[in-house]
Amino acid sequence: MNKLMSLTQAVELIKDGTTVGIGGNVLHRAPMAIIREMARQGKKNLRIVKTAGAMDVDLLCLAECAYSVDAGFISYETEYSLAGHYRKAVQSGTVKGNEHACYTVISALRAASAGIPFMPVKGLQVSDLIAVNDYFTRIRDPFSGEEVTVVKAIRPDIAIIHVQEADTNGNARITGPKYDDILLSRAADKVIISAETIVPVTKFSFSSEKADIPHFMTAAVVLAPKGAAPCSCTGRYDIDRSGLDTFKAIKDKGGLEAYLEQYKLADRGR
Repeated sequence: MNKLMSLTQAVELIKDGTTVGIGGNVLHRAPMAIIREMARQGKKNLRIVKTAGAMDVDLLCLAECAYSVDAGFISYETEYSLAGHYRKAVQSGTVKGNEHACYTVISALRAASAGIPFMPVKGLQVSDLIAVNDYFTRIRDPFSGEEVTVVKAIRPDIAIIHVQEADTNGNARITGPKYDDILLSRAADKVIISAETIVPVTKFSFSSEKADIPHFMTAAVVLAPKGAAPCSCTGRYDIDRSGLDTFKAIKDKGGLEAYLEQYKLADRGR
């Protein structure tokens, strides 16, 4: 079944108020073309889930697309400073920041992928996170009688993941670090893939290189060369420092609209 769509068509599958899991890690292989299109389409009240995010979450907060963010880390890494729009949105109460440790997001996704309601997180024994995040609680271990901290499952309605290769049926392969993207694809109800290259379906049918994300999990595939830019994509391109600086200089939604317009032809003209 051909699942190749335009960027506009694929992002239209993301409805207001849904839970969106974002692939990649910090400034590496983030699905930025999809993120920018979400902002152009004015998505609202989204619950964002990401183990460790940066520009992707920052942009969605500036665009007022996000209602809440479940994440273990949101920042541009030491060299590029903090995620100012995310911080401002949380401090002002515009966005609800549900703070995790990175591994508790992973644990919540593991629970969803296994079809169970929660997952024990033994390392989180003494932490203020238990009191401030509604997704943590303590239960009594029925075998030992000891108290164990657990995290509630997080099942994204849609995961958005950028990959190096995909075919038109929705099979996708990640080269280089896979981060938590395989787990994210298993935890989500649907997956939207953006890909640097669309390869023949025979690449996965008659090759030892099997798909990391199989076609039956995928709702849409978008051809998106440089679809992670200005973030990096292993084996294709590095972080674009000037591109990051351009975005980080934006102060308000008016500046964001001009920025999104600059990328519009490149993002949609595929």
